[in-house]
Amino acid sequence: MLKTKFNFERYCLLLDETEQQLSFINIEEENILKRSEGSITICLKAFEKIKKLVLKSEFRNQAEEIYFFKEIKPLLISKLIFNISIYNIESRKPQGSDKVQGRYFLNELDKLKRYFDNNLEFYKYYRTGSNYLDHKYFLRGNHDIRLTLDTFFFETDAKFNTSHDYKVSKILANDLLEVYLKDKLASIERKEPKQKSQDFPRIKLNWTHSKTALIELIYALHTQAVFDNGKPEIKDIASYFEAIFTVDLGDYYRTYLELRMRKTAKTKFIDTIRDALHKRMDELEEK
Repeated sequence: MLKTKFNFERYCLLLDETEQQLSFINIEEENILKRSEGSITICLKAFEKIKKLVLKSEFRNQAEEIYFFKEIKPLLISKLIFNISIYNIESRKPQGSDKVQGRYFLNELDKLKRYFDNNLEFYKYYRTGSNYLDHKYFLRGNHDIRLTLDTFFFETDAKFNTSHDYKVSKILANDLLEVYLKDKLASIERKEPKQKSQDFPRIKLNWTHSKTALIELIYALHTQAVFDNGKPEIKDIASYFEAIFTVDLGDYYRTYLELRMRKTAKTKFIDTIRDALHKRMDELEEK
């Protein structure tokens, strides 16, 4: 079958359309997993279209083929690698404190560093704009086992891949991923230490017994040192109960003095609730 010349303009239009779709889903979808999953689908569809374009056509010369696999194709594949990485990172993220998640993101950054270290020579070659090995790196069918190939290369279609176009895609994806991970870490560092919520439950409970009964209970709880091992003063406990039950206890110390002056039943309320609880337990046992 006679092949047509590769249409770079058609490819660029497809790439622009893909970029628009990725931008749209990035704005519209807040859930990071759904966003990355949708982005992966978009990239895969574009990948299949571009692959068909390449397989049904031919490049005019080696320079055009090198340009495509070195400069053009990695623009799309890097987005695919990036979104797959984001999906994997976010779906495996541990549930825990900011400290735990911070360590997790730092470990992901270390993985990028290891890839950089393992491919340092090619990083230098690509970043400096060198081209003296382009005929080995970016022409199909010219792979050299001595040039640090990714195992990924041997699992791909040789008609649509060169020995190092994936490495370029990986470099570009890692650039994006590094920014993402550093933003995550910066977000964690900006957070103030989490404090226990001081919000009261949505259900509002009102104290409907007498204020004297509540004061009696407060003094009993203070005597037993049930709050923070006895550290709070009586005024602190009284203020807390006033806030919870929206009640004004008034001069609670004077009320306490009146309780002390009783000849009998100085703890009338506490005695009452104790007897009521005993009765309830006895009735349940009888049933």
